[in-house]
Amino acid sequence: GRAAGPDDVPRGPPAQHNDALPRRLRPTLPRDAGRRHVRRRRRGPVADRRGLAPRRVEAQGALVGVRRGDDGDRARGRRRAGGAGEGGGERPAVEQGFWRDVCGCYVSDEYDWMSCNASVLGLGLWPGGKRKTTAKPRDELRGRKQEHFAGHSIPLPPYVNLPSVQSIHDAASRFGLPLMLKSRKGAYDGRGNTVLKSTDDAAVSSALSDLGLTESDLPNDALYAEGWIDFRSEVAVMVVRSTTGETRAYPATTAIQTDSICRVVLVPARNVAPDVRERCESVAMAAVDCLGDGATGVFGVELFLVNKPGGGLDVLLNEVAPRPHNTGHYTQDACAVSQFENHLRAVCGLPLGDTGLVVGAAAMVNVLGAPSGGIEETMKGVNAAMTMPRTSVHWYGKGYRAGRKMGHINVTADSHAELDGPLSKLLAAESIDENVIPEDGRIGTNPLVGVIMGSQSDLPTMSDAVKILKEFGIPHEVDIVSAHRTPEKLMTYSRSAAGRGIQVIIAGAGGAAHLPGMVAAMTPLPVVGVPIKTSTLNGQDSLLSIVQMPRGVPVATVAIGNATNAGLLAVRSLCASRPGLRAKMEEYQLKMKEAVDANSSTLLELGCDEFLSMLPNKNKAVNV
Repeated sequence: GRAAGPDDVPRGPPAQHNDALPRRLRPTLPRDAGRRHVRRRRRGPVADRRGLAPRRVEAQGALVGVRRGDDGDRARGRRRAGGAGEGGGERPAVEQGFWRDVCGCYVSDEYDWMSCNASVLGLGLWPGGKRKTTAKPRDELRGRKQEHFAGHSIPLPPYVNLPSVQSIHDAASRFGLPLMLKSRKGAYDGRGNTVLKSTDDAAVSSALSDLGLTESDLPNDALYAEGWIDFRSEVAVMVVRSTTGETRAYPATTAIQTDSICRVVLVPARNVAPDVRERCESVAMAAVDCLGDGATGVFGVELFLVNKPGGGLDVLLNEVAPRPHNTGHYTQDACAVSQFENHLRAVCGLPLGDTGLVVGAAAMVNVLGAPSGGIEETMKGVNAAMTMPRTSVHWYGKGYRAGRKMGHINVTADSHAELDGPLSKLLAAESIDENVIPEDGRIGTNPLVGVIMGSQSDLPTMSDAVKILKEFGIPHEVDIVSAHRTPEKLMTYSRSAAGRGIQVIIAGAGGAAHLPGMVAAMTPLPVVGVPIKTSTLNGQDSLLSIVQMPRGVPVATVAIGNATNAGLLAVRSLCASRPGLRAKMEEYQLKMKEAVDANSSTLLELGCDEFLSMLPNKNKAVNV
């Protein structure tokens, strides 16, 4: 996001700015808050000349000034109960925890300057002296999420509360091992979770220690357990909910964790069928909507895709993070309106912006502090990204620490297939193993064009189409799919092709040649048919079978055996939205023109007889 400027500050009568705030909260802002800006400080309560100490709204976020209190007030972190008013009561605390509990949703690190007015609105302080909670506090969501969400029919993994050490043993007997233990509070970036693999006393004690808990904490509702989920992949959905109740979801993404820290996000969710992605988005919106009117702003919703025993996929809710989220950073470069802008729109009651993608695919890669070495090693991925097209670096400017999130890199492309090249280079620079990507969506497994044929005997002809695709650098796949001998495979391939990212299908068939037409009947993608020459009717039967399709089921049919044109037609279909590929096609056409011009010059120079004697093939049959 860009830095806010003077023109971005909400204008209006004084009642919409400082004068609308309760008297005890007015000192928390510089004078003329509607027009002045506070420079964000990333670390430390550095005092300015007015005696204000900038305080952090979020560990990543912008700071606003609050008047210094005595050390006792700060240490005790007193909080003012209830709403805002002019009367007595304790002064508001200035600790970060207070702002987190009041706000729940935070202002992002991506804005170098934030208007004071926007900061106030982000904290849920509204004109008229009313304080409004913009989201449920993080610990509250985690602490009671199961009971609340289960009561609203949100699908969840199996869970149980753990009020004692004995209950841990009972949970292990009930769900089996390993068992996921989760702390009610303090969960962030993998913290607050631990895996219990044994129920002996040492293992249980070690697990509690990892969570910062003791046995005496358990009766205070500090811990719960979830049954181990053998999920196919983890999906994340950013949801934004306005004060008006309007709710929108960003596209479902594949979220990839290493050591319980998000490292890579792929959007749209890779190799996940469109109907499953829509189901993920619906579950995420339902989870946020059921939080009630106080749930306002941006929420990161984490989900599991789990294979069902009888086939298909279940969508289960894992976590809800009430804030702009790491899994939504891709929205800065891949969506019309980022999660950060929509967060401000939501808490200000403005119409929510478009949450759709403006690119075909995108990836976000987190940059972590290098485990060995300093900032130079950490910068390897950043330096590599600066040489890549359609790549943006977002640097947080934090102090270096091993394993700390230092920034992120966004890469966009027209499709997952075209994203794979730069993504592979970026993962290598960041020392991330490509195998962290789910197996069915790994790099190199995302073709743009599918080349299929009814029999292996068709491959010599269809290889000409493959040759063209290789020449233009088009990711593709080649397979045998028989309309008559493998009808189930035909249906599965046709119906899943679009969801897998394929954009054009080339189908070759001979004889009855039903393959292209049947594929066209079951996919919304363009299908190019190649009639294979047969030994009986020289391919005329294949041609007539493919070209004579009924209205509403089109197949673009090329000449008998001319798979080269099928490959070129597929490339031209992709050219419509890819200027770089279109330039390659123009270059290909120019080379053909130059070849013909060269032959013309040679013929005019040598004459007909000598030129004919030089031809390697004097067959009178026309070869198309």
